[in-house]
Amino acid sequence: ARSYRWLSVEVFMDQCSDNPKWITYKHSSYYISSKWKNWNDSRRDCLQRGADLVIINNKEEQVSEILVTNANIVWIGLTDSDKDGVWKWVDGSALNSFWGPNEPNSRVGDEDCVISHYSWADFPCNYTFAWICERN
Repeated sequence: ARSYRWLSVEVFMDQCSDNPKWITYKHSSYYISSKWKNWNDSRRDCLQRGADLVIINNKEEQVSEILVTNANIVWIGLTDSDKDGVWKWVDGSALNSFWGPNEPNSRVGDEDCVISHYSWADFPCNYTFAWICERN
């Protein structure tokens, strides 16, 4: 495995993998998309890969996710599409949040999905961005 070090966060590229886009970090593997899709299509892609959209469990994972994606805007597995204002991870786990200033704000109306770009922001689910899948 090749090791990269950014801000004391190690990320290991799995050189044995058939797909070099899967990155192993601690106990999870992450797939970073090279295409842009809406939130639902991004999640569908992850599920087809045996994964789901990334869940940010702690500050260390938030920092590593940003660095792995070179600070690109990406969909993460957080939504309030079931009930407005009640944010849930795709697996139903507890929310640890890294919202940006004045977020979530529903600024352009129905913003039920979340992007990560240094911090989090709510966005309409039909916008297109890259995404990160996570599997344990």
